[in-house]
Amino acid sequence: QVQLVESGGGSVQAGGSQRLSCKVTGITIGSYYMAWFRQAPGEEREGVAFIGPSGVTTYRGPVKGRATISKNNAENTLYLQMNNLKPEDTAVYYCAAKRGLSINYDYWGQGTQVTVAS
Repeated sequence: QVQLVESGGGSVQAGGSQRLSCKVTGITIGSYYMAWFRQAPGEEREGVAFIGPSGVTTYRGPVKGRATISKNNAENTLYLQMNNLKPEDTAVYYCAAKRGLSINYDYWGQGTQVTVAS
């Protein structure tokens, strides 16, 4: 019943930009902690950006200054704007949601591939 569907991935040249979307159904994202994660081949899944019910955002070091997380509560959609993309940004990007302060996220999307060419 709950679905998180990512879109906007694809191939881009280094230095380019990408805007990912996560359309959510089954829950109201205004009541949830939302996040973007990514996983590159052979690497652990890592958090990228986070936004709480209040709209407060946080970012992990590798994307600070290059990424912006936002949401449209009316559209129940989460976004990730990434600029000045680097080859090391190549990964599958996942949208996730959780109700409380647990480290575990309750819902995950299937992911969207972002490939940054050198």
